[in-house]
Amino acid sequence: MVYYPCYKNLDAYIDVDRLVALDGFMTDRLSQRVAKAADRAFYTGPFLLDAQAPTLPGSQMVYLSRSREPDNYYDLDQTNLWEPTPDAAEFAPLMAFIAMLPFAATGRMIIMYDGSGRAVSAHRDHDSAELCHEFIWFRTNLRKPFYMLDPETGERRTVKSHAAWFDTVNQFHGADASGGLSFSIRVDGVFSDEFRRNIPFPRTGRAAAPAIWAQADVAVATS
Repeated sequence: MVYYPCYKNLDAYIDVDRLVALDGFMTDRLSQRVAKAADRAFYTGPFLLDAQAPTLPGSQMVYLSRSREPDNYYDLDQTNLWEPTPDAAEFAPLMAFIAMLPFAATGRMIIMYDGSGRAVSAHRDHDSAELCHEFIWFRTNLRKPFYMLDPETGERRTVKSHAAWFDTVNQFHGADASGGLSFSIRVDGVFSDEFRRNIPFPRTGRAAAPAIWAQADVAVATS
């Protein structure tokens, strides 16, 4: 049985020191973009915990890669469709870090940021239990109060790590207000074969894979 809310802490699989060293650079670059207010608004999608909550909470996105096809959330991991945007060059040190992540190939790559640190409505990314996007969510600092939420119990779990992978179908996720610049990065793609060997993919309900992996860690820690 899988227990929610949960997330898989991926700090052991990335270079956290190198990531944290990017914080000043990222803060400077995104502060400049806040002043311009020219980036695309972040859209939560229609799968909200509270139907009255805003789907456009005020945060913005920088696309580091762009699909050659019309926007389709189910194509995030179709790596053959995605290519770097001009903004990727502006974030070259970040792109160099992304190149070190355990992916065989990358698809969508985005930065999500908010100069005012407003709350992000609790939402699910999609509703396909058999679709498991392989992605790494990460951040250069811990100022964004990002959380997972179990829709059955209302229990919340705040992400404490710099990097994570989580079930975006069977639980909700969102962020509380921080009152200042907050940001995170998400890279979708296809994990490397070496990394995939760590993951207990289920035969059915594949979207739960990161939750099952997280649950396995809890079982080991308490055994």
